[in-house]
Amino acid sequence: MGDALPTRDTSQAGRSGGPPAARRPRRVLVTGAAGFVGANLVRRLLRDGDSLDVVIHPGSTPWRLAGLTRRVRVHAVDLTDAPRVGALVRAARPHWVFHLAAYGAYAWQEDIAAMVQTNLAGTAHLVQACLDAGVDTVVNTGSSSEYGFKTHAPSEREWLEPNSPYAVTKAAATLFCRHTAQREGLRLPTLRLYSVFGPWEEPGRLMPTLAAHGLTGRLPPLVAPDTARDYVYVDDVSEAYLLAATVADQEPGAVYNVCTGVQTTLREVVELTRRLLGVRAQPRWGSMSPRAWDTAVWIGDGTRIRTALGWQPRHTVESGFRRLVAWMRRSAVRDRYRGTR
Repeated sequence: MGDALPTRDTSQAGRSGGPPAARRPRRVLVTGAAGFVGANLVRRLLRDGDSLDVVIHPGSTPWRLAGLTRRVRVHAVDLTDAPRVGALVRAARPHWVFHLAAYGAYAWQEDIAAMVQTNLAGTAHLVQACLDAGVDTVVNTGSSSEYGFKTHAPSEREWLEPNSPYAVTKAAATLFCRHTAQREGLRLPTLRLYSVFGPWEEPGRLMPTLAAHGLTGRLPPLVAPDTARDYVYVDDVSEAYLLAATVADQEPGAVYNVCTGVQTTLREVVELTRRLLGVRAQPRWGSMSPRAWDTAVWIGDGTRIRTALGWQPRHTVESGFRRLVAWMRRSAVRDRYRGTR
């Protein structure tokens, strides 16, 4: 593609959940590529013909990238190391950067200092490196936990009340990105993800655990049946990233809820599992201790992302779960999901 500095891409991906319009391949940098959402996004970008540099944390085991390492350039870089981040971005010369690296999203990631360094300082280092290198499109990843516990579907304009140290650092990173976008003219939207599920999800999370147990006719230990989430299938999330990178005339530093606007309870997900997989076992409600983040209301307002990007989910909880089960039946990494919980 030559050595010219990246310039703004004003082409638009397909809207309303339809197939994306044809576009020329891009040079793309993805952080957090060894994670669940990152690995799915990498696969989508490769299918689109893009040239990829991917960042993983030093010492991590990138099992989700199995079979892809010859098709991407893998860099083990700690985002808290500003000089190395700057050197990487200068060398990769990406047109787009998708920032998904984070620490603290899982219960075993409890180091608050690491959350601050990775989620806030690491984001600042990456954004500054992109500014220095002339990159004009960076898509940041936020979290629905930035809102905290709400009794309704919050819009992006609503007051943030983060419900954990992790959520505090994600909210701070979102605000930093918004401020930088407005000050520097950088296209830097944030996707505030709700409960993403699908292939390559972390073993031990609800959906893959239900699928793995259900395939053997069992159910795992369960918390209260009215525990609820707004579940969004990972392929739809990948589409949201592409739209955020390509749709023109967005508000500087825009924030978008990536959600379905439909709340699903644990009872409903368990009954779906029993019906689709023919599980006769009865759920044992309360056989698992409640978590600090469990709540009976967790739902997003997707009005803004529909209006600004034309995005809407193509998959329901049922269609997405069917795809997850089909993937798990044929997946070479199925053993990773056996015996979870």
